[in-house]
Amino acid sequence: MWEFRSFSFWRAVFAEFFATMFYVFFGLGVSLKWAAGPSNVLLIALAFGLILATMVQAVGHVSGAHINPAVTFAFLIGSQMSLFRAIFYIAAQLLGAVAGAAVLYGVTPPAVRGNMALNTLHPGVSLGQATTVEIFLTLQFVLCIFATYDERRNGRLGSVSLAIGFSLTLGHLFGLYYTGAGMNPARSFAPAVLTRNFTNHWVYWVGPIIGGALGGLVYDFILFPRMRGLSERLSILKGARPAEPEGQQEATGEPIELKTQSL
Repeated sequence: MWEFRSFSFWRAVFAEFFATMFYVFFGLGVSLKWAAGPSNVLLIALAFGLILATMVQAVGHVSGAHINPAVTFAFLIGSQMSLFRAIFYIAAQLLGAVAGAAVLYGVTPPAVRGNMALNTLHPGVSLGQATTVEIFLTLQFVLCIFATYDERRNGRLGSVSLAIGFSLTLGHLFGLYYTGAGMNPARSFAPAVLTRNFTNHWVYWVGPIIGGALGGLVYDFILFPRMRGLSERLSILKGARPAEPEGQQEATGEPIELKTQSL
């Protein structure tokens, strides 16, 4: 497979690892409780939104800055990336998340670590309610990502990274009260690994994956359909190398590759 032999592919995979590590480090770090009393919901929501916006700006042109298995899955089912790339992206995101949480664990005093900002359901919220909330939170987030970066839009206004960051902030402002606002299986996975607590952990996979898939499908097939045939979609999923204009070469002499869907 041509992607496996491509340096830009491995650079993109590393970017996903690197960006997710920073996302989890800063997001969970702000969520830790250093003093008694309730958590500051606005501070946590803004922190997650700002670190995501920062990482989108930093590595969006390298890998697409998915930083989230649900986002990667949405691009996969929308036939905007290969299955091979999606698998490596998700693996990199999970490893990066655990690495970021591990570094945070190491630099935080034991008395402050607590449960490492583990996502938990609010008392009284059922599993069905929690899953539905996670679906809606991630649906609006992925819908914003697809719409904001869509290269078919003419005269895109504003900052792509800030728009995506604000969408994540919105999700946290609402979701923190219900589920802790997972919206990202990698973010939920990391503290669960470190604390060895996987109670109701499936909610933070099923909800975001369904929500992300719905967001991608609604945008790409209903709101602003992409006119691609079945054969073209299957070709993308299989990772077929895109055709390049004759004579278009990189400095290394290799054909320039199709850019990864970025945010």
